[in-house]
This record gives sequence, C-alpha cells and structure tokens, in this order.
Amino acid sequence: MASLQASNFLLSSSSSSSKQIHAAISIPKLPSVRFSAPKLRQPTIQSEELNRKDRPINTIPMENNVHRTPLVQQTSSVSMATFQLYAVLEAIADRVEMHKNIGEQRENWNTLLLNSINMITLTAATMAGVAAATGVGAGVSVMGLNLASSVMFSAATGMLVLMNKIQPSQLVEEQRNATRLFKQLQTQIKTLLAVGSPCQDDVNDAMEKVLALDKAYPLPLLGVMLDKFPASLEPAVWWPRKQSPNSNKALTNNNGWTRELEMEMREVVEVIKRKDSEDYERLGNKALNMNKVLATSGPLLTGIAALGSAFMVSSNSPWAATVAAVAGALASAVNTFEHGGQVGMVFEMYRNNAGFFKLMQESIESTLDECDVEKRENGELFEMKVALQLGRSLSELRDVAKKSSYSRIEGSSMDEFASKLF
Repeated sequence: MASLQASNFLLSSSSSSSKQIHAAISIPKLPSVRFSAPKLRQPTIQSEELNRKDRPINTIPMENNVHRTPLVQQTSSVSMATFQLYAVLEAIADRVEMHKNIGEQRENWNTLLLNSINMITLTAATMAGVAAATGVGAGVSVMGLNLASSVMFSAATGMLVLMNKIQPSQLVEEQRNATRLFKQLQTQIKTLLAVGSPCQDDVNDAMEKVLALDKAYPLPLLGVMLDKFPASLEPAVWWPRKQSPNSNKALTNNNGWTRELEMEMREVVEVIKRKDSEDYERLGNKALNMNKVLATSGPLLTGIAALGSAFMVSSNSPWAATVAAVAGALASAVNTFEHGGQVGMVFEMYRNNAGFFKLMQESIESTLDECDVEKRENGELFEMKVALQLGRSLSELRDVAKKSSYSRIEGSSMDEFASKLF
C-alpha cells in the first residue's frame, strides 16, 4: 500500500514537473497581422504603351479634366492634309448654311417689297381717281386726297428705285447657286477623303475653290455686290482660273485615252461653243435688256404720278388727277411683271448656265492640252463625267460628236445642242 502511494506520488510529481518544463519551453502564438501592400501597375502600363506603339492610332484623344491634350496629332496613319481637308469641310458647311439663310431672307425681301410698293401705288392711284371724279367744285374736300396721293407716289418711287437697284429676285438666285456649288465642292472633298490619299496640293486646290466661290457669290450688298445691269452678259466664273492638274493614277498604259476619244472631246467643245453657250448668251442679253427697260419704266411712271398729284394740289385740275391715276396703275403693272415675274432671277439663271458651259469648255481643253496622258484624269472616267453633266449617255455623247464632225465637213448647220439638261 505504501509502495502504491509512493509510485502515485512519483507519477504525479513527474507529471507536474513535465508540465512545468513544457510550459517553460513552449512559446505562445502571436496574432497574425496581414499587411496589404499596394499593387504596382507601372509595368502593365508600360507594356500597354509598348503594345500601342506597335499598332496605328486611329482616334483623336479626348480632353480630360486635368490636362488638355491637342485635338490634332499627326500620326503615321492620318496625314496633316487629311486634317486640313476636314477643316475646309467645316468651313464649307458653314458657308452652305449662311447662303441658305441669307437666300431665304432676300426672298422675303422680294415678296414684302413687291406687295408693299403695289399696295402704296394702287392706293395712291385710287385716291387720285377719286379726286378726279369728285371734280373741281369740291374745293378743300379733295385737298387731303391730293396731298396723300402725292406723298404716297413719292414714297413708292423711292422704294422702287432701291428695289430695282438691288434686284432681290436676282440675289436669291445667286444664293441658291452658291449653296448648290458649295454642296458640290463638299461632296468632291468627301469623295477624295474616302477613296484617295490627299496631299497638300489637294488642300490648296480646295481652298482656292472656296475663295473663288466667295468672290463669285458675295454675301454683303455694299461695296462688293455684283452689277445687276452690266453692259452685256458675262458668264459667271466660280472656279480658279488657273486650275491644278488632276493627280489620278493611270488605270491602263494610256490612262484610258485614245485618239478617237480626244477627237470626240474636241467635237463636244465645238458643239458647246457654237450652240449652247451662244444660245444662252443671246437669251441672257434679252433678259438683261428687258430688265433694264422695266427697271427704268417703273420709277419713271411713279414719278409722273407723283408730279400729277402735285399739280392736283396746286391747280386742282382733273387732268392732272387722271394722269396720276393712270401712271400709278401702269407703274403697279410694270412692277408686278418685273419683280413678280422675277426677270432678274431669269437673267441670273442664264448667266450661271453660260458659266457652267464655259467651265466645261475650259476643263476639257485644259485636259486635252496636257501632253502627258499619265497626268490627265482617266479617259473613260472623264468621258462618263462629261456625259453625265450634259445629261446624255455615252452612246448619245458619241453620236453628238459624230454629227458635229459631219456638219463641219459638209458645211451645214447642226440643230442639236450638246446639253439635254438646260
């Protein structure tokens, strides 16, 4: 029994000693603390920049809120001439809008001035007729009618002189043609950007065409307004007089040109000169002379009516009142025929058509004068453009050239015109 207690004591003491030793040796675990270091993204950014350098840049960087980056950066894929042509396109779009708005404004001028002058003239003529019908015996009762008609005739004369000077209907036609030609130039530049590789010569040519259009169809009235009553019709010129040669690449060895095609183009030029240009210049001169007569007759008749009204005030003569009434009615009719019929617009239309045929002559002749066929525009494409501008098919254009050649050889006149559009 004693031995068992001794052994239990030894075991308990040994276990306690072992626990003490273990407690002395074991190290308590510290709490784990995780430190999150920021990820370095610089290597990925550099790799992305290196990858970007390998591929072309097709977009323009946007503005950020901190730093402003340039809107135009010349890269290997987009040339500076392309950016410049887009700038020219923006200017052309602005001019199209300006000519359109100003054309609408001047069309309102024509309508409002025509109606106002006719109302004033007819009212004054009515007053003069009433005064003439009342007679001399009325005395002071017709004095107010006489004075009113005289003032109104004088006002109508001044307004009519101004209206005949600026010719609003002709101004409207100028703005219409300018809008159409600017849109045509805009389409040509867009086609060049889409299918070609523009260069600095293309930029200079586009700017010269824009400035030539600005000079041919000015927007302001004072100082640079076109002469509405020239001595004779001069075709409108809206293109640079010194045109740069075309830079189209050759599609074949002879660039689409043959001896027969050159002869065909020369015959087309002769037909345009002898028939189309001559006919439109003749009609334009007739419209110009008619407009001159009407522009002079209107203010002259209203002036006579104003003088008749003035004699009515001083002498109270029924004959003066009759002259005033008749002259006022005739002035209203002349004014309606001139501005309601838009004779000035008709003259401007003939002037622009004559300019169109002159442009065709110069473009064909300048192309044929180029000895090196590689520097010309492709012959087949050029023939198709000429046919479309004249409103004909290729076979019809060739038939016109053959008829012109036969008529010149036989010495007979040719009745057919080159153009079927106008």
